[in-house]
Amino acid sequence: MIPLDPARLPRHVAVIMDGNGRWAQQRDLGRVEGHRRGKDAVRAVVETARRLGISYLTLYAFSTENWYRPREEVGALMGLLRRYLVSELKKLMKNEIRLVAIGNTRRLPAVVRQLLRRTVHATRHNTRMTVILAVSYGAREEITTAVRAIARLVQQGEMEPDGVTPDVVADHLATAGMPDPDLLIRTGGEMRVSNFLLWQLAYTEIYVTPTLWPDFREREFLQALAEFQERQRRFGRTPDQVEREPLRAAY
Repeated sequence: MIPLDPARLPRHVAVIMDGNGRWAQQRDLGRVEGHRRGKDAVRAVVETARRLGISYLTLYAFSTENWYRPREEVGALMGLLRRYLVSELKKLMKNEIRLVAIGNTRRLPAVVRQLLRRTVHATRHNTRMTVILAVSYGAREEITTAVRAIARLVQQGEMEPDGVTPDVVADHLATAGMPDPDLLIRTGGEMRVSNFLLWQLAYTEIYVTPTLWPDFREREFLQALAEFQERQRRFGRTPDQVEREPLRAAY
C-alpha cells in the first residue's frame, strides 16, 4: 500500500484515459477490445477516489476530435457508453456519486443522449462525490461557447466589456461551480493535453505515466497521488513565499 497524507489529497483529479488502442494492438486484438477493457480501469479509479474522499473526478471519455475516427469504432464506443450508463446507475446511487456530463452532447446518438440525461438527473442529489464525464468534449469549443454567451450579454447591454473578468469567463464554462483540477493524470505516455480543460488546467499539476489505460488500477492511481503530494504548488509565487505563507486553496 502506497502511503498518502489524507490532508494533502487533491480535491479534483482529471484523467485523460489514453492507450486503449495500443493496448489492443499489442495483443493482436481489435481496437474496440481495448476500449472494452478500459471500463475496469474506470471502475478502479472511481472506487478508489471515492474511498479516499476525493470530491471531483473528471474522465475524458470522448473528444470532439474522436468523431473523426472510423465509423465502426465510434459506433462501438457509443455502445460501450450506453452499456456503462445502464450497468453503473445502481452503483452510482448506492455510493452516492453524482454524474455530470460536459461536452456537446447534442451530437450523441439519441438513445445515448437520453440515457445520459436520465443518469445525470437520477444522481443529481448525490453528495459523496462528483464524476464529470467529458463526452463529445473539446476545450476550444467550450471556450468559444462561453465567449459567445458573454458577447451576447455585452451586446444586450447587460455587461460592460471591462466587466469581463476571468471569474466571469469561468462562470460561463461547462465546469462552472466546480473547482479546477489539482491533478491531471494522462496514461499512455503521450506528452500533450489533447484539447482537454485548457482554461481549467492553468495551474494543474500534470502526471504522465506510460501505463496504458486498460492496465491502470488502484496502485497506479495511488502512485500518481503520491507524486502529487511530493510537489510544491506555488501558483506563481516563489518557494520561499509558499514556505512562509502556505496557500489555503492548494488542496
